Amino acid sequence: QVQLVESGGGWVQAGGSLRLSCAAPISFFSINTMGWYRQAPEKQRELVASITSRGITDYGSAVKGRFTISRDNAKNTVALQMNSLKPEDTAVYYCNAVPFAPRYWGQGTQVTVSS
Repeated sequence: QVQLVESGGGWVQAGGSLRLSCAAPISFFSINTMGWYRQAPEKQRELVASITSRGITDYGSAVKGRFTISRDNAKNTVALQMNSLKPEDTAVYYCNAVPFAPRYWGQGTQVTVSS
């Protein structure tokens, strides 16, 4: 079973920054709009940012202006630059297509923001 591989999470104080990265198989990456999702404890997984194969981006209202999604089509990777982090950004972050492909969920990467 092919999975997406996320990396770059960690612990940071409020106001800090982190950069997440996701590697995807070329067959999956090249044809899909890609997105970053997050799931906080006892909450549903939510889409926070997306980017089309042509680079058109969209963001959830909670992260707009603070997060930036990008993709490298040559390397089949998608990144999420997260600035001005808040405690409420604490979650496990996942990448996947938009809409998501259930069998491609990876392990995610934990982001913890302390106040």
